[in-house]
Amino acid sequence: MRITPLDIQHKVFPKKFKGVDPEQVNAFLEAVSQTVESLVRENSMLRDKVVTREQELSELRKAEATLTNTLITTQNFADQLKVNAQQDAERIVKEAELHAEQLLVNARNQLTDLHRSIADVRRQRIVAVEQIRSTINTIARVIAMDTHEVESSHAETSFLRPQDETAYSPG
Repeated sequence: MRITPLDIQHKVFPKKFKGVDPEQVNAFLEAVSQTVESLVRENSMLRDKVVTREQELSELRKAEATLTNTLITTQNFADQLKVNAQQDAERIVKEAELHAEQLLVNARNQLTDLHRSIADVRRQRIVAVEQIRSTINTIARVIAMDTHEVESSHAETSFLRPQDETAYSPG
C-alpha cells in the first residue's frame, strides 16, 4: 500500500480509552516510513539518473559544438577553395588572353614585316628591270653606233678603192 500526502493529511486515528490506538499509529508510521524510504530511494535513483543524463547532455552539447565548429570550419574551407579556384581560373584566363594578344601582336608584326619585304622585293624588281632596260638600251646604242661606224668606214673605203666586181659588197 502506498501512502500519498493526502492520506497522511486526512488520517484520523480512532479514539481509545486512553487516546489513540498505539498499534494503528505504529502500523501507520511503519507504512509512512516504508513509503518515505521508498520515495527517498526512488528520489536518489532519479537524481542519479538526472546527473547521468545531465553529463550525457553536456557531452552531447560539447560534441554538437565540436561538430558545429567543424562544419563551420569545413564550410569556410570550402568557400575559400571556391574563391581560390575562381581566382586561379580568372588568372589563367587573363594569362591566356595576354598570351593570345602577344601572339596576335607578333603575327601582325610578322605580317607587317612580310609586307615590307614584298614591297622591297617589288622595288628591287623594278630597279632590276630598269637596269636591264638601261643595259639593253646601252647595248642597242653601242650596236647602233658600231653599225654606223662600220657603215661609215665601209663607205670611206669604197671611196678610196674601186670596187671589185668579184668582191663582196654589202648591200
